[in-house]
Amino acid sequence: MSDPLYRREVLRLAADATGAGRLPHPCSTGRAYNPACGDRVTMDVALENGRISGVAHDTKACVLTQASAAILGSELLGLCRDEVATLREHVVQMLKGGDAPPAPFDVFGVFDGVVEHGNRHACVLLPLDAALSALDASDAGKPG
Repeated sequence: MSDPLYRREVLRLAADATGAGRLPHPCSTGRAYNPACGDRVTMDVALENGRISGVAHDTKACVLTQASAAILGSELLGLCRDEVATLREHVVQMLKGGDAPPAPFDVFGVFDGVVEHGNRHACVLLPLDAALSALDASDAGKPG
């Protein structure tokens, strides 16, 4: 496929859907919704000592959002809220033409074709927003 938005690596990540599903007993749940296209992500997290010890996502969205959620499903374990927020900032900068985040999140580099499509940046960021929503709900002691 020659479309830079839907490179083979993006399609593979979306198809693998790492972390797809729901946690049986999450500490918190966060949701993110893109009203422009209808994409929805629900992210469950389990926490131990302020760090993510389990993660699952229910993603009803485009391939870009699905691929981004799969990256998080694979790599979020062990991170705290501040590290997830920093990751989001790295991804925002990458989508503005900067470098991909450092390993293990350098895989976000597969979204380099999205840089020229500002209206699709939200698709890549939506799972990160859902994860931060879950972590914020947990910090506030309220349900997701």
